[in-house]
Amino acid sequence: MHKAALAVLLALVGGAPAATAQTQQYPTGTIRLIAPGPPGSPRDIRARWTADQLASALGQPVMVDNRAGAGGNIGMEAAAKSAPDGRTLVIVDNGTLAMNPHLYERTGYDALADFIPVVRLVEAPLMLAVRADLPARSVADMIRLAKEKPGQLTYGSPGVGTPPHLANELFKRTASIDVSHVPYKGMSPALTDLMAGRIDYMIDNIGLLAQQVAAGKIRALAITGPRRVAAVPDVPTMAEAGLPGYEFTAWMGVAVPAGTPAAIVQRLNAELVRALRTPGGQTWFESQGGEVVADSPEVFAKAVRSEHARWREVIQDARIKAE
Repeated sequence: MHKAALAVLLALVGGAPAATAQTQQYPTGTIRLIAPGPPGSPRDIRARWTADQLASALGQPVMVDNRAGAGGNIGMEAAAKSAPDGRTLVIVDNGTLAMNPHLYERTGYDALADFIPVVRLVEAPLMLAVRADLPARSVADMIRLAKEKPGQLTYGSPGVGTPPHLANELFKRTASIDVSHVPYKGMSPALTDLMAGRIDYMIDNIGLLAQQVAAGKIRALAITGPRRVAAVPDVPTMAEAGLPGYEFTAWMGVAVPAGTPAAIVQRLNAELVRALRTPGGQTWFESQGGEVVADSPEVFAKAVRSEHARWREVIQDARIKAE
């Protein structure tokens, strides 16, 4: 049996007397929710929403612990090494569980064996936005421009190996264009340079880019998902804008260290699913450009394994290594 599947099975079966006593008392004391990113990042924003919901549901304080660095690896390693008692949770996504294991020589954690997925919070496409004066009004226009000027168009990302970087690489391959990558230390400096016209475009978080689109500082060309989103209903999909066959959807969820008792995993899942399915929860995530998922631990674990395998192939074919 695969060690990841064995870890999930053991956690879900449980049965030890000590674990039983522990779950009967749960929750007691402050719960820590690790956000593997800086304050203001998408991981941090989703962590703070999650912390508020759990604090209300469990009747205990939930503290967000920002652990930025190494593409999220620092926070993930801290979570993996924490006691499996339900008092440490971590925000996870396709970057930390599906991409980083194939980008870094050493992550400090085993994405499939060291965690039990609790629930997927949200799936969200990204947005392709260009500098305000770029002479392209659609993705098809942009592809023609890139082919007329091979290697001259530049795109920014929060860093080598980040989900936005890989979304751009997938765009580059699907469109068969030659463009230049400019990596930054985070999204904010990249967005600053896009607004100033120092780079040509970005593919990144809808919630953050949409504010600058609304202000007229950059222009949205498309979103990367299979359908339009409520937050920016006038922005077409990639297929509608001229590039059929391209899709990239980011997801984010909550996990706990392997060995956490099954009853605790199920309690956390039930409380978060309840919060996600409220009108307020759905509206909040829609405002961020996402769509609530609210799945079971088993379904989430299966999705993680599938994404892990998918991105291994993409990253190895593109020969990308994190710096």
